[in-house]
Amino acid sequence: MIKIQTPVSEDCIKKLKVGDQIEISGIIYTGRDAVLPKLAKLSQAELEKVKVDIRGGVIFHTAVSPAGIGPTSSNKLEIEGSIGPLSEKGMKIHLGKGALSIETIDILKKNNAIFTITPPVTALLTAKIISKEVALFPEEGMEALHRLEVIDLPAIVAIAHGKSIFGESGEKLDGK
Repeated sequence: MIKIQTPVSEDCIKKLKVGDQIEISGIIYTGRDAVLPKLAKLSQAELEKVKVDIRGGVIFHTAVSPAGIGPTSSNKLEIEGSIGPLSEKGMKIHLGKGALSIETIDILKKNNAIFTITPPVTALLTAKIISKEVALFPEEGMEALHRLEVIDLPAIVAIAHGKSIFGESGEKLDGK
């Protein structure tokens, strides 16, 4: 298990490969369909003004509800469409579930960013939260952008450096 602390460095990302098991500790952000396109449109200056620093950051594709946190499908148009702009602004790890397009894999590679997956085990993931607060877009309720402090949040590197655990067109590498 590889321990990763936020903010995540460029060198840390360069050392990771598809299949690595990681545990993330530190501040991460959360967002889903409604919030991620809004976040992707904000400039660096706008982000700094509201004290949201995504450089070296982790974004977990989830809502934060009383029931806990669990990954949502990352290949939804609104979510996958935010990965490029957020990676360009310095987001290093995108955490969710599902295969992504070849175009998104290329964007991640270009920006030295990765996509990680985690199984949908809400109780396990929720137990890793130390603190939480709404960071932006409170009008979205449980789908607002949240700032979480986590310890040892588990994930598996699914896309890194142009390679995917899902294969080239979403199929698994072993062809099954």
